[in-house]
Amino acid sequence: MRRPSLSPLLLALTLALGTSMTAHAQTSPAVAVAADSTLLNISANAEAKRVPDVATLSAGVVTQAVDGNSAMRQNAEQMVKVLAAIKAAGIAERDVQTSGVNLNPQYRYVENEPPKITGYQASNTVSLKVRDIAKLGKVLDALAAQGANQINGPQFEIDQPEPVYDEARLAALKKAQSRAETYAKSLGLRVRRIVSISENGGGNFRPVMMRAAAAPMA
Repeated sequence: MRRPSLSPLLLALTLALGTSMTAHAQTSPAVAVAADSTLLNISANAEAKRVPDVATLSAGVVTQAVDGNSAMRQNAEQMVKVLAAIKAAGIAERDVQTSGVNLNPQYRYVENEPPKITGYQASNTVSLKVRDIAKLGKVLDALAAQGANQINGPQFEIDQPEPVYDEARLAALKKAQSRAETYAKSLGLRVRRIVSISENGGGNFRPVMMRAAAAPMA
């Protein structure tokens, strides 16, 4: 199986710095500010990219039989082979979790007659995390070869995203601070301190406020 091509994942954060030039910011009423202070509302966003290093997917077995016991038994026998293939691929037990086991009747519908059960369908699905993406193609091939007839994915992720978010946070904060200084200077003010900081990804703005006070006269 061809190895999926990888593109860098983009993690984006947006920071905002308050908005009113009054003593109280409408977006953050819980923040108390002295009456002689001014709040500057500034927003800034930044992005950080990394190539994904983890793939997640789900694999399962679906079987059908005339009765429920047979459907479940056949499913269990086939699932043992699938789990053995997962283990042989070097995937740790902590990276494999059962997603669901289901048994459902199959019906035949005829007009003007009640539904009639014609058999049963059993399904068993596990989710797994592949930490060595170079082996992903072989893992998928092995799953299919050992009877997995329901495979969804893969989805690519960054295993430890927090350092990447931190990189975006610092970049966004530097932008916000620089903009606050620019606006404050043009208004004859100076930025004294950050009152509060909040963040959001995906472009939804939440307030980050910095306190400004009148600059001393020359």
